[in-house]
Amino acid sequence: MIGIPERLARGTIDREGERGAAWIAGLPAIVEDLLERWACVPDGEVTHGGVGLIVPVRERSGGRYVLKVSFPHPGNVHEPDAFEAWQGRGAVFLHRRDDARFALLLERARMSTLAALRSDDETVVTVAGRLNHRLAVPAPAGLPRLRDRAGAWEAELRGDAAELGHALPPRVVDAAVATARCLGPDQPDTLVHGDLHAGNILRADREPWLAVDPKGCAGDPAYDGGTLLKSRAESLMRADDLTKTVHRLVDAFAEAAQLDRERVVRWAQFHAVQAAFWGRRHGFRVARGGPRLDRVTRFADALAELLTV
Repeated sequence: MIGIPERLARGTIDREGERGAAWIAGLPAIVEDLLERWACVPDGEVTHGGVGLIVPVRERSGGRYVLKVSFPHPGNVHEPDAFEAWQGRGAVFLHRRDDARFALLLERARMSTLAALRSDDETVVTVAGRLNHRLAVPAPAGLPRLRDRAGAWEAELRGDAAELGHALPPRVVDAAVATARCLGPDQPDTLVHGDLHAGNILRADREPWLAVDPKGCAGDPAYDGGTLLKSRAESLMRADDLTKTVHRLVDAFAEAAQLDRERVVRWAQFHAVQAAFWGRRHGFRVARGGPRLDRVTRFADALAELLTV
């Protein structure tokens, strides 16, 4: 019987309550059933992501894969649809899927991520930008459209600005609202990863880098530039000249992804404002409270302001 990592179990139960506890309790049996049905055996150390169990496996015929079983959540529904659309172009191959149990049999990449690359931020965002361009294929029917969220984004920004104590100047909030109102409804039917940060890009053998853990939605590829930049907070907080560094990274991403720089800047500013409000309501994964939360929140404020044009 597969053992469940304590950190995955604790995090799931803390986040999801009784439903999470029930899923964790039933997870070993789900894995055993999938291993039998897909004729696989465990082949390495069991690991996990934020919401799912990762089991290295090999088929009895010799093929080596990973079995991923995610907590049932609306945000995970379209992950296999994205993989099927990409067919291994810039992302790991999907070999089998069990939608009812949020289970995937995926190409096995290496465990090292782009986030662990001992290099400068410009190299990281360039690699991610090139992948962003490769992943920008026509979105299949049935994927959620980011343009359908535009109205909710605008309402949430206005509500947070009114309800939360914050230091963001009105022009900064207004710029994010303008992005939601103007760029939000005007998005192409292009497949967007939805969470393209360096931790979701793995070293591989078939290609140097492959994407994993997509949300799978349709919209503006520049949207993922904001997700990526926000994820570099730990490094950017150490920058000697934050403004110069951020604009250099935006330039590098936009060029590598072959995207309009202004759209990348606007989406990045939008994400930064969202993050500034989110941190005040919920904290961040890297900082749930105390002085570190204050520091990260101040950084989100500074990033949002310097990106406001």
